Amino acid sequence: MSSPFPEMNPYLENPELWTEVHHRLISALAIAIESNLSQDYRVAIEKRVYSSVPEDNILLDVPQEIREGYLEVRDIVTGAVITTVEILSPTNKRPGKGKNAYESKRNAVLETATHLVEIDLLREGEPMTMLSNFPSSDYRILVSRAEQRPKAQLYAFNLEQVIPTLSIPLKPGEVEILVDLQSLLQQIYNQARYELVIDYRQEPIPPLEKTDRIWMDTLLRDKGLRSPS
Repeated sequence: MSSPFPEMNPYLENPELWTEVHHRLISALAIAIESNLSQDYRVAIEKRVYSSVPEDNILLDVPQEIREGYLEVRDIVTGAVITTVEILSPTNKRPGKGKNAYESKRNAVLETATHLVEIDLLREGEPMTMLSNFPSSDYRILVSRAEQRPKAQLYAFNLEQVIPTLSIPLKPGEVEILVDLQSLLQQIYNQARYELVIDYRQEPIPPLEKTDRIWMDTLLRDKGLRSPS
């Protein structure tokens, strides 16, 4: 069964599922990008590693190694990183080592000639820092093209809106690659059989605002996933 949401499925944001969703989406995105690249490029799956103490293990003070995947579109000849693609994790959006590690990497990329594509599909946590004000939204996709900095393109969208098509910039003058992120999420939802583990009778984690909750309840009832009131 496909996801009942034609938009972002808020149930995938549950911390119990998100780590798997993140891994699957990174891999699916790498394949989608590489299938449209010329032989001048390749997509590498990289990881950021840092140590952290789990919140439920603070008294024992036992560090845990955290690994967060991201993508790099590289020039085959020179090995130069043309574009970095990040999908944010909860640890990137709350105070701590995860946020510090990500912001350090983010700032380093923004100081180079590498493009940055940042995908935020998590309602919880603080949005990433930007120089100017931006509209409040549930989700965001940032495309920072090196030649246009400090300006960047921001796609801000909410739960009830379809995820915008993702644009991957390459070398100057080359046509950017378009990726249907919405379709990729539907694809991994089906492949992972999330309909077997998600209980749509329960509220999503994190919870929704009242208006979104009413909208979601109507949608799920129409699809027969909740009993009529």
